[in-house]
Amino acid sequence: MESAAGAILRSVTTTEGTEQSMGIRHGVVVALDGPSSSGKSTVGAEAARRLRYRFCDTGLLYRAVTWLALERGISPSDLAALVALVPEVQLIADARGRLRRVEASGADVTAEVRGAAVDRAVSDYSKVPELRAALIGRQRAMAGEGGGIIMAGRDIGTVILPDAAVKIYLNASPEVRARRRAAQRRTTDEAQAGQILAELRARDSIDSNRETAPLRTASDAVIIHTDGNGFKETVAAVIRAIRAAEEDTGGR
Repeated sequence: MESAAGAILRSVTTTEGTEQSMGIRHGVVVALDGPSSSGKSTVGAEAARRLRYRFCDTGLLYRAVTWLALERGISPSDLAALVALVPEVQLIADARGRLRRVEASGADVTAEVRGAAVDRAVSDYSKVPELRAALIGRQRAMAGEGGGIIMAGRDIGTVILPDAAVKIYLNASPEVRARRRAAQRRTTDEAQAGQILAELRARDSIDSNRETAPLRTASDAVIIHTDGNGFKETVAAVIRAIRAAEEDTGGR
């Protein structure tokens, strides 16, 4: 029987389209939540591209703060020093309005914030109530800057944007999510794949049980289970939910 770690090594690959930007259009505010590696970033970015919406993966903010804290030796318990890092972190939009490039203290750290060290530490930092409170205003301001937006995270529909026109929760089993993460890292070692699965399960526990803004499914969320779905199927399901909300609200 194939081990869980061995199964993780079967890669799941996706590619984004190469259509040129047609400009951001008016649309609704979308809260896209789900656990780590559930596909929020890739699915949300592709749905935003097709709908000509802006896109923001709010997890990048927490990853950027975590990376900067690790670089400077700041622990999660050093609250004043941790919160002081927030103004040094920026998400930079591309021509399509996707906030995908990460700057920390003026340096481009887009690649670094997705590294294994940040993966292991980000939950310990992101559960700090003072840090989460410091980032609420930043996230809400980004959502209100005009045009349709898909904002991805773990507490968008429950805390950050509780009045979003549509709330979507992407879910997948830990094993499927670990395969995606392993493919992203181009992991070919079974022990490393097993470590990824263990880290995801640990992060799920931390995110779901933290006292402040735990990972939850909003009561009015559209739940999309992605196990067994191809990338295009999941994107299509997200777009259907958003278009239904556009029809219900007149695109406001």
